Amino acid sequence: MARPDTAEVRKLSEADITEQINGIRRELFDLRFQQATRQLTNTHRFKEARIKLAQLLTVQTERSRSKSSS
Repeated sequence: MARPDTAEVRKLSEADITEQINGIRRELFDLRFQQATRQLTNTHRFKEARIKLAQLLTVQTERSRSKSSS
């Protein structure tokens, strides 16, 4: 999976961003659970999911700050 472009993330609506954040947090939980039970085979998903989560949270924070400063 290629790293998502930040411009693509900025095009998403607030609801889409929130939905994706929740989905990635659930995925990270599942990955940690699989790792604990030694069922995880592709450990690179941790890094990809954390990067995507960071991008989404950054865009969400930027939008909330721009709303509060306006």
